[in-house]
Amino acid sequence: MNNKYVITIGRQFGSGGRAIAQKLSQKLSIPFYDKELISIAAKESGISPEVFKDIDETAANSLLYSISMGLYNFNGPLAMGDLPVNDKLYILQHQLIKELATKGPCVFVGRCADYILKDNPHCINIFIHADIDYRKKRAVVVHNVDERKVEAIINKTDKTRANYYSFYSGQKWGHISNYDLCIDSSKLSDDQIVELICAYINLKG
Repeated sequence: MNNKYVITIGRQFGSGGRAIAQKLSQKLSIPFYDKELISIAAKESGISPEVFKDIDETAANSLLYSISMGLYNFNGPLAMGDLPVNDKLYILQHQLIKELATKGPCVFVGRCADYILKDNPHCINIFIHADIDYRKKRAVVVHNVDERKVEAIINKTDKTRANYYSFYSGQKWGHISNYDLCIDSSKLSDDQIVELICAYINLKG
């Protein structure tokens, strides 16, 4: 198995994308980063992880203006100033994702990682999706979501992720042009999907 690649996984809520990413990282024996990035970002910024926890993968409303005015540079020192906490977390995670990707192969879940690493030649971008019935069942069983509210929660979570991705990347979340592989998780088991991704990595060479 060629372990030079950094893998990013976007996912619809209830599709099992996070579980697949974890299994993939275990299969390849490489680091896995999801909410772990919040703890690392909090530690490096001196801000309590509790401050970041509830705004993870949600967009603020001021960063794009700041970027357009040339006030912030993701690749250099940043003066956070009075930026909204959402933007602070995005900036910190942006820097962390780029830094961690230079240290070796790993798996990132969400957080615009595919966009952040768009210039990395060793990046493989994957999107996990499934039909609504499959996701409803999985959300109830795996995430303990109230069956009466499950479809609303799925739609709200996906909308939040889509807004976050669109806000910080300027691209459409889940659009096939942003990914190397788009996989319907209702058609295969998690283990089969991991094997499929590994086969793709081997074919990439």
